[in-house]
Amino acid sequence: MRLLESLLKEKWNNRALWRLLWPLIAEQVLSVTIGIMDTVMVTSVGESAISGVSIVDAVNMILIIAFSALATGGSVVVSQFIGRRDEKRSRLSAKQLMYASAVVSLLIMIFTLAARRPLLRLIYGRISADVMSAAEIYFLLSALSYPSLALYNAAASLFRSIGNSRVPMLVALMVNVMNVGGNALLIFGFKLGVAGAGIATLASRTAAALVLTIMLIADKESPISLSGVFKVRLNIPIVKSILYVGVPSGLESSMFQIGKVLVSRIFTTFGTAAIAANAVSGAVNSLTFMPGNGFGVAVLTVVGQCAGAKDFESAKYLTNKLMKLAYATVTGFSLIILLARVPIVGLFGLSPEAALIAKNLLLIHCIMSPLSWPASFTLPNALRAVGDVRYCMVVSIASMWIVRVSFAYLFAYAFHIGPVGVWTAMTGDWCVRAVFFVARWRSGKWRTKTVIPD
Repeated sequence: MRLLESLLKEKWNNRALWRLLWPLIAEQVLSVTIGIMDTVMVTSVGESAISGVSIVDAVNMILIIAFSALATGGSVVVSQFIGRRDEKRSRLSAKQLMYASAVVSLLIMIFTLAARRPLLRLIYGRISADVMSAAEIYFLLSALSYPSLALYNAAASLFRSIGNSRVPMLVALMVNVMNVGGNALLIFGFKLGVAGAGIATLASRTAAALVLTIMLIADKESPISLSGVFKVRLNIPIVKSILYVGVPSGLESSMFQIGKVLVSRIFTTFGTAAIAANAVSGAVNSLTFMPGNGFGVAVLTVVGQCAGAKDFESAKYLTNKLMKLAYATVTGFSLIILLARVPIVGLFGLSPEAALIAKNLLLIHCIMSPLSWPASFTLPNALRAVGDVRYCMVVSIASMWIVRVSFAYLFAYAFHIGPVGVWTAMTGDWCVRAVFFVARWRSGKWRTKTVIPD
């Protein structure tokens, strides 16, 4: 075991961490900047279009949480087997992840296609006819892309579990260029509006899934090879290990997204300008999240391998190093957006009322992000990587509903603070999470957790 520990310390030196991190951060930043361009293109159709797309994206996040949760579970299991240097079971785990992702995504797609209209009515109640029309079209096309998105997420997580973050980044670059090009052609060229955005998304996700899956099948020597994946053989103990991490992570994320939707529903009572401002602010503010998200993905790989080798001292050391870097980068991105928020908002062609709201929301976000966001969203991945998933789930769900949801409604309706009050409640949620996750990490109780079978 000491040999494994020394190998891991040598493996994850500064140069290796940099090779892992820069593609992760680049991929995250790329996805958001392209997403912003996507939003700008949709705004050309009108505020009803961007409002319709934004509310569907909020619901989409609830439905596709299972894909990210399975990918997280699979990444942790595969990383731990790699840390243990058990390539036979790491390959077996990779196949189990792909099987689970395919089945779950197909079931969710079928449900969504059958229930998309009542689902939108149930969540958002009465919204204007033009917004609902745009939402229904975009929801249909989004649902058709679920299987491709699930397989892409799973395949990308497998590449990252061996420290190869460059391939997913390059595929993300290709796919995002396809998405923007498709939007330009279908929205502006063929005048398809929201349908054009949905078709471009469907095509780009399908391409991403095909490219990564084919690469994994072709590389028969890789510890994450999918060679022989079509000869389906289930391994129940490994599936249970994936679900041990994935189910709590999925429940946590689902409750988080449901809470976000309930909070975003408040904006529908503020009017179309507030909905549009919230959508634009959320898209722009995602830039400050991206470095932290990249570090969070890196933590899953690095700490997962350390946990597989039972090298907890390296896990602690490397997590602390990555957290310092996460705080530095989130602070830098927040400062840039804070200083440039006025011209950035001007890119979206919002009404004066919506633009003013967006600028205020950006101000709140850029002040609070450097204070608490990395500890509340990056650090928990270290806990998940060692199997401390239930603690993360309980803290996240409790904070979401007690702090964010409750205070958002209180500030909006009891104190009549408006959109600023809603975003204040959101950042309060970050602070509470940060306190609990930092305390858990410092306690060392996560060292007793296990994920993979012996």
